Amino acid sequence: MSQNVSEMRVSNKVGQEFGDLAQNQTKADVAGADAPAATPTLDTLPRRLSDFNTLGEALDYAASGTRGFNFFDARATLVRAYPFAELRADAIAGAHRLIAAGVKPAARVALIAETSAEFAQLFFAAIYAAALPTPLPLPTSFGGRDAYVDQIRTQLGSCDPVIVLAPEGLFAMVAEAAETIKTCTALDWSAFLGQPAAAVAALPAPSPEDIAYLQYSSGSTRFPHGVMVTHRALLANLSGHAISMQAQPTDRVVSWLPWYHDMGLVGCMLTPVANQLSADFIATDDFARRPLSWMALVSRNEGTTVSFSPTFGYDICTRRISSQVDVKTRFDLSRWRIAGNGADMIRPDVMQAFVDAFAPAGFRAAAFLPSYGLAEATLAVSTMPVGEGIVTDLVDERILSGEGRAGADKSKPTRYRAIVNCGKPLPGLTVEIIGEDGEALADRQIGKIFVSGLGIMSGYFRDPEATAACLQDGRLDTGDMGYLADGYIYIVGRAKDMIIVNGKNHWPQDIEWAIEQLPGFKAGDIAAFSITTSNGEEAPAVLVQCRTTDMDERCRLRDEIRAKVRLLTGMTCVVELVPPRTLPRTSSGKLSRSKARTLYLSGHIQPLDIAA
Repeated sequence: MSQNVSEMRVSNKVGQEFGDLAQNQTKADVAGADAPAATPTLDTLPRRLSDFNTLGEALDYAASGTRGFNFFDARATLVRAYPFAELRADAIAGAHRLIAAGVKPAARVALIAETSAEFAQLFFAAIYAAALPTPLPLPTSFGGRDAYVDQIRTQLGSCDPVIVLAPEGLFAMVAEAAETIKTCTALDWSAFLGQPAAAVAALPAPSPEDIAYLQYSSGSTRFPHGVMVTHRALLANLSGHAISMQAQPTDRVVSWLPWYHDMGLVGCMLTPVANQLSADFIATDDFARRPLSWMALVSRNEGTTVSFSPTFGYDICTRRISSQVDVKTRFDLSRWRIAGNGADMIRPDVMQAFVDAFAPAGFRAAAFLPSYGLAEATLAVSTMPVGEGIVTDLVDERILSGEGRAGADKSKPTRYRAIVNCGKPLPGLTVEIIGEDGEALADRQIGKIFVSGLGIMSGYFRDPEATAACLQDGRLDTGDMGYLADGYIYIVGRAKDMIIVNGKNHWPQDIEWAIEQLPGFKAGDIAAFSITTSNGEEAPAVLVQCRTTDMDERCRLRDEIRAKVRLLTGMTCVVELVPPRTLPRTSSGKLSRSKARTLYLSGHIQPLDIAA
C-alpha cells in the first residue's frame, strides 16, 4: 500500500530559461561591481560527470571554468567568492608547503572541518600532496570543552596524523588534544597559510586505487572508525549520484551541512568540484541561528537549486515560520529542483508540514528526493527518481515486530507504520536484503541491507577486525534493516537500535514518534532504548527532555508517556524525565541512542526528581 506526500496545487512561478539566466548574471556583475560577486551558475565549460581518475584531476578541470564556492554569513550576505581556479592555485601552493613540512604520500593531514575557504584549500592541498586529508568535527553543544578535546584526541589517536590544522578560535583546544600524539604537530592554519611560499617541488601522482581521504562517520567518538575511500570509489559514487539526479546546466548547490559529515563533505563540497557546479555555503552554526537564511539563498538563485538536508533541517525552517510571515512575498522556492533528504530516518509528517508552510512560496512536494547512504559507501547508496517525491509504504506493525504476516490475528486492530521509499540503487551498486541464515530474501521481507559494487570503502583505517566484521566477500553489511519492493529500497531502522523484548521487535523511532504526538514535545526530545531491569529482564526505557519544574505536572507527563508506550507496545516501560539539552547527538546532529543509553546507565545523565 503506497501513497505520495501530497503535491500542493500552487501556481508555479516561471523559471528562468538558460539565456535569460546568463543575461541576468551579466547585469548583476555590472550592478554589483564594487561588492563581492558570486561565482556564476552558468559556464561554457563542457560538463563532465566525475569521469576523472583522481580528485585532483577533477579540480584541475573545474578550474578551467568560472564556477566555484561562495561563502555567506548568517544573514545570507556574501562574504567571499572562491572560484575553482583560485582554489586550485592556493591548493597547489599549500601542497608545496605540506611537502616542505615533511608530509609524505599517504600521511594523514587532520583538518578541523570549518565551512571556510581555508578548509577547502587545505583539503585539496593534501590531495595534491597525495596525503590523506582527514576532516574532524567542530564542537557541539553537548559535553562542553573537555568532551570536545577528548573527542579530537581520540580521533587523532585513530588516524595518527603528522599534522593537524585548526582555525584560530579552536586552535588551543586542538593543540591540547594533540599533546599526547607524539608524531603530530598542531598548527593554526592561518599561520601555516601565511608562511612564505615553499619551494616548488614535483607533486606526487596518485593512482585511482590510492586512498583519497579518511572519513569519520558521525558516530565515531569513543571507538572511531576512519573510513578509507579511494579516488576511484569517490568519483564512481559522485558520477552515479549526478546521473541519478539528472544534473542540469542551470543547477547550483546550496548547503548548510557540516563538512565533517559525508553528506556535507562529499555531497555538497566535493560534488560541485567533480561535476563543475557553483555552490553557496552557510556555516552550520549560522544556519542554527538563522535557518531561514537557507531559504533566502535558495530564493535568490535564478537557476535551479540542488540542496540537501536531514529531516530536522526542514523541521527547523517550518517551526520558524509564524503566521505573521508572508511566505509568498518573502521567498521564491519555485526553482528548487531537488530538495534532498537523507542522513537520518525520513519523517513524512515533518516533510508534509514543510510543504504546507512553503507551498505559497512555490515549493513543490515533487522536489523532495529521499535517499539512503552511509560513509562506508562513500555517500549515496540509493536515490529516489527525480520528480517522484516522497512515497510511503504502509506496513503492518506485526510484520515489523517479527510476528509474521499481516492479518494473522483478525481479532486485533491493525496498526500501520509509514516506511519511506528511499529510491533505487545508484548505477554500479547492488543492494541485497539478507536474512539470519545468510540467504537473500524476497521482496517485502525485512532483513539486513548489504551493498556491493562501485563506491564501497576499502576498509577502516588500521582496524582489520572492524573491516572484516562489515566487509564480507566484497559485500558491505550496512548494519541497517530494510526491504526491497519492485527495485526500491525501504529503510526500517538500525539493527543495533532495535529493542527486542520477549522475542518481539520494537523500533525506537516508533516509540519516540508516539511520544512526540503528546502536547509539549518535539522531534529530538525523546530517546528510546532497551535496558536490563533488576530482575534480569529486558524492558524499553525512554528518556524525555522535560521543561517544566512543577512536580505535579512532571508526574502527569510521566504517567501519560508510560500509558502511550503501553498502548503502542503492550509493555510497561521505564520513563525518565531529564533536563533540556541533555540527550547526546552525533557530530552531524543526529540523536545518539547508544550514547544516551551508555550515559544513562553510567549515571552521567541524571533524571529529574518526580514526586512519589
